[in-house]
Amino acid sequence: VGEDYLADGHVGMAHLPNPADAHDVTISSFQPTPESKILDLLHLPLAVDCVRFVGEAVALVVAETLAAARDAAEAVTVEYQLLPAVTDVMEALADGAPAIWPQAPGNLALDCAFGDRAAVDSAMAAAHLVVDATIRNQRTFSAFMEPRAAIGSYDATEAHYTLISGCQGAHRLRHALAGCLKVPQDCVHVICPDVGGAFGSRFNIYPEQVAVVWAARRLRRPVKWTGERSEAFLTDYTARDVVTRARLAFSRRGRMLGLALELTANTGAHTVSYVPLSNGYRVAPTVYDVPIAWVRLRGVMTNTVPTAPFRGAGRPEATTVMERLIDIAASRLNIDRLELRRRNLIRHDKLPHRTATGLTYDSGDFAGNLARALEAADMEGFAARRKEAKRRGRLLGLGIANYVETPVGMPHERVVIKVSPAGHVVLVVGTQSSGQGHETSFRQVVADQLGVDAQAIDFISGDSAALASGGGTHSDRSMRLAGSLMVEASRAVVEKARRIAAVMLEVAAGDISFTDGLFVAPNTNRRLNLFDIARAADELSSLPGDLRGPLAAEASFTGRIPAYPTGAAVCEAEVDPESGAIEIRRYTSIDDGGQPINPLILHGQVHGGVAQGVGQAMLETAVYEPGSGQLLSASFLDYALPRADHFPHFEVALTEDPTKGNALRVKGGGESGITPSSAVLMNAVIDALSGLGVEHMDPPLTPQRVWQAIRAAGKGSARAPIPIDK
Repeated sequence: VGEDYLADGHVGMAHLPNPADAHDVTISSFQPTPESKILDLLHLPLAVDCVRFVGEAVALVVAETLAAARDAAEAVTVEYQLLPAVTDVMEALADGAPAIWPQAPGNLALDCAFGDRAAVDSAMAAAHLVVDATIRNQRTFSAFMEPRAAIGSYDATEAHYTLISGCQGAHRLRHALAGCLKVPQDCVHVICPDVGGAFGSRFNIYPEQVAVVWAARRLRRPVKWTGERSEAFLTDYTARDVVTRARLAFSRRGRMLGLALELTANTGAHTVSYVPLSNGYRVAPTVYDVPIAWVRLRGVMTNTVPTAPFRGAGRPEATTVMERLIDIAASRLNIDRLELRRRNLIRHDKLPHRTATGLTYDSGDFAGNLARALEAADMEGFAARRKEAKRRGRLLGLGIANYVETPVGMPHERVVIKVSPAGHVVLVVGTQSSGQGHETSFRQVVADQLGVDAQAIDFISGDSAALASGGGTHSDRSMRLAGSLMVEASRAVVEKARRIAAVMLEVAAGDISFTDGLFVAPNTNRRLNLFDIARAADELSSLPGDLRGPLAAEASFTGRIPAYPTGAAVCEAEVDPESGAIEIRRYTSIDDGGQPINPLILHGQVHGGVAQGVGQAMLETAVYEPGSGQLLSASFLDYALPRADHFPHFEVALTEDPTKGNALRVKGGGESGITPSSAVLMNAVIDALSGLGVEHMDPPLTPQRVWQAIRAAGKGSARAPIPIDK
């Protein structure tokens, strides 16, 4: 139990709720001030004294077989005193709400503000129109393909722990685990094999990962835990769950004058992550020229499983808010919504552009992306398609959404490349693939740089012992950081090999050319490949000392490599007014992820992101029973995920407005699809319903809730927000 864990000298998990900033001394999203509040609570793997959400573990049972463990668990008696629970983020802020932690009075874990509030208030007062809306992004589950699992072992002779578990970065998990056990990091070995999906929810350490290595040391035997889907619903870190009050001021001609946002996020029962709030405020203006902004961020504790980053992590929420505000404003200003967007898009000739929230966009053809998306979507034919749908008794709507991504992530990365005399290249990286195809695209980068066959490259990742450090995979960072380091390390290998070749070919190093993996002496047919040179480096005693030994290079980086993937999406959605059912008829996406290393993989990333964003907009929501905190949507019988037949053929086109921020001109593509997809579908559905008087709905847009909105609009209450079904 938890008392035993503490008695053994261990401590709770330190999640570092905004980890990228905690590891970066040059930039901090959350800079504490006398007026701000930032709470970081240690999270015990087994609860002591108080259980704060349904599903929180209180005891660890270990047995020889699963059946025996289940029987033993049934024999454990826990005496619970029922306490009042609060699960809704706004209710948790109310006077008299149940207190989650004494360290968080009023249940506030974080309260920060950024920007010039007085200037924004002044702009609002002088504006022709201020759109004031409250928009809820509901809580969702990651629902990755495989439930979590962990194997822990302990070598008493070496006082060394080993953990095998799926995660998003072996080195970050090692750091967190060593902190819990209060041992040096070199006493912990983390191995992360193939991972069946992560999406951000595997980024932070979990109680079970700590528990298995602790039990392994106690028992002097390996301990394995494999979660089941029912456990995943109750214990996996969840996503979204943020309420945004947004005010956007416009001039009479439709120019944006100022933006005020109050983001209130449900952090759950533990302070696992504030990253979605950090990202949400950074990208709040998205691709629009908003001159001034003020943003308040609040993290609120509730009796629910903790929330954590999920694909996009704050950027989809911000995009939804901005794109909904623009559609509402267009209606009230009587300006075409396309024209309103065009008037406010950041102009390409004004780049680099510093936003009101402090980002500097170095690239992005925002107007061009929108124009290409509209052309690919056959905007001119929409009116005819809408008439045809009406003849069938259906309502067809068109949604538009522009987006920009702000990848950040851990600011440390490392790569090692070694050329083996046996005829292969070893590539070791600190990132962690969980379906992004690093095994393919990373090999492509190195193969291109070294002029070798991609199949001759041995790819190693997910092992904390194979590399001194690594940042893992999240936030569109892997190709941007690791790819740049692969180029740097490859060039170092080539230059060292060139010097060795110069000795072997008896010419000056500067005279040797390197093409297609061959070093060629000028005006001769003498040539050497990398593997010839690697053998020589091992065998030739005539080489200078600094050229002997393995033909290898290491590259590392600490800092920021900014990049801003951007694009536009257009969606046509058809609504059956009799049932509220939605059918997506067309979906078009234009995405600038920088130079595509592998276009097929990038297309797949966009497709997957679109599916997840549409799932949130149409179907997915976590539902808790008020008062008890019991999760009611605790299986796929009650939690709906989108299926293949929910989607039409996606029209995806890749474009590039070059960035100079890294050697590969990469921006990122893992989160491009999801960032605009919820917003564009919501805009399409609400456009379809606009003729009935519906101005806004919060997701999910289930058939029942759409049907209710249609009926409410008929009674003159269309603008009243519809709560999530309980």
